[in-house]
Order: sequence, then structure tokens, then C-alpha cells
Amino acid sequence: MQKLKAQEELPLSDLLQNVVARWLDHLSRERGYADHTRESYGRDLRQFLTYWQLQLGRSPCLADVEHLEPRTFRGFLASRRRQEASNRSLARTLSALRSFFRWLENEQIARNRAVLSVARPKVPHGVPKPLTVEKAAVLVTDGVASDEEWISVRDTAVLLLLYGSGLRISEALGLKADEAPTRENDVLRIVGKGGKERVVPVLPITISAIERYRQLCPYPLEPDGPLFLGAKGGPLSPRIIQLAIARVRSALGLPETATPHALRHSFATHLLSAGADLRQIQELLGHASLSTTQIYTEVNRERLLAVYDAAHPRARG
Repeated sequence: MQKLKAQEELPLSDLLQNVVARWLDHLSRERGYADHTRESYGRDLRQFLTYWQLQLGRSPCLADVEHLEPRTFRGFLASRRRQEASNRSLARTLSALRSFFRWLENEQIARNRAVLSVARPKVPHGVPKPLTVEKAAVLVTDGVASDEEWISVRDTAVLLLLYGSGLRISEALGLKADEAPTRENDVLRIVGKGGKERVVPVLPITISAIERYRQLCPYPLEPDGPLFLGAKGGPLSPRIIQLAIARVRSALGLPETATPHALRHSFATHLLSAGADLRQIQELLGHASLSTTQIYTEVNRERLLAVYDAAHPRARG
């Protein structure tokens, strides 16, 4: 099996190249996919097209699409597996291909449902790994530190949005300056995955942190520009927040699972533990399906069993 070429080296017909570009634009503009998801889907499709090219012995064109057979898709997934792709990665790849072919049919560009007959690889059932209430509180209030006060205050404000409002890191860093919550307007209107819009409350402590950050930020915050800026005045990168947490894990006794996204998991788990309704948590997180939110009931159950095992006299033998 020849090694797959880099996506920029893939020679496609001009028409097929244009169709791929239109589909990727559709994912961003109409489906509201995050940039990294769009890039992953684009990479998956181009890897498939490169594999298909090797099978054809020539560059594929749009007319070839309707003649694709299930065995081509299965062969592609098998080749990825030989390259040690995980089941989770293969499942995402298949989702990308199904999305592309559904879009082709909806746009009346081409029709081929062969990919729908390919079984989805089994993905291990993962359970979110939230922090305890105590460790989450320590992280968001005392964890991040920098030689520059405004950067410490900035990072604290971001972490408070993740834990206090359940935002994704991309949602927090995507806020515009004129969208910043205030004491008079203590809610945020967030457009999340799939273009789903939700309204989330913002805690007074978070608003205070954002106000303090705005006072200390050495760069002008344009109303339609990003609320959170990096050290050089550009948009703040998620990687900076990830590294800030990684630096303090050991000092605070935090597990390796302590990440920005773990704070969102903690938000949901702690609300559930305090008696919040699952439907309400679904709305706050922006999940399209309740089944996605229900995974937090499993986290809660595991915690209860752990407490039982540690505290009940019979459990201790």
C-alpha cells in the first residue's frame, strides 16, 4: 500500500476540487462546525480521495462518484487501520464521508449511498473526568499565575467562564468585546456546535474577573474584536490556556485530566450532583440530544459508588 499523499498534493479534477471546497464552506457557514472539526473532516475526505485515486490508477473526477462501491470505503478504512488509526478516528472519518455524500445528494450534485452500508467502528464508551468541587475551585481562583498581572487575571476570567457557565474553550475565546457580560446583563448568548444557540448565566465572580481584566489589559479592546487578547495583542489561543493549566497541575495536586474541557465537565457534573434537572443541564451545555448529557449521570453514579465503597462499614469489610 502506497503511503497517502499530503492533502495539498492531491490532484483532483477542477470540478471535484470545487465541490470539496463548497462542502467545507457549508460545514462552517451552515452547520456551524468549529474550525478544527472542519479541518479534520476535510483531511478525512482528502485521504479517502487519495486512496481512491490509487485504486483507480488516475485522478478521480465527479462523474466517478456515482460508481463507488462499499468495498472501496471498507478498503480505505482497512488501510487506515493498518496505519494504526484508532476506532474513534475511523468513526469520525466515516462520519465525515457520510456527511459529504449526504450533502452531494441534497445539493443534487451526485447520488451514491454506498457509504451508508459500511458499519461504523465500535468506539469505547468514554466517561467525562471532572474535577472535584474543591480542586475546580482551587484551579479557577488560585491556579493560574503569570509575571504580568493582567495575564493572570485574563486566564482566571477564561477559566471562570468554563467552570461557571459551562462554555467550551472555543466559545469563551470566541467572545467579542461588546458581548462581555456586565452586572446589568449577566447572561451570554452563545452559538455552539451545529449552530445551536443557547443562553447561559454568568456568575458575579466571573463578571468581576472580566471587568478587572478589561481594566488591566494594555491593548485597546475593539467592540467587534476579541474580548480576550494574547500577550502581543492578537486573539488569545486556546493553547495558551491549556499550557497555563498544565504548568500548575503538579503544584496544585491536580490529575493529568485537568484540562480546560474538564472544567466544562465539572460544571455539568456538579450541577447534577446538586440536584439540577438533566434537561436544564442539556440546555446550558448546548447539547442537541439529551443522550449526550445523560453521560453525566454515569459520572455521578460512579462517584456515589466510590463514596459508598470508602465510607460504608460493610464495603470496607
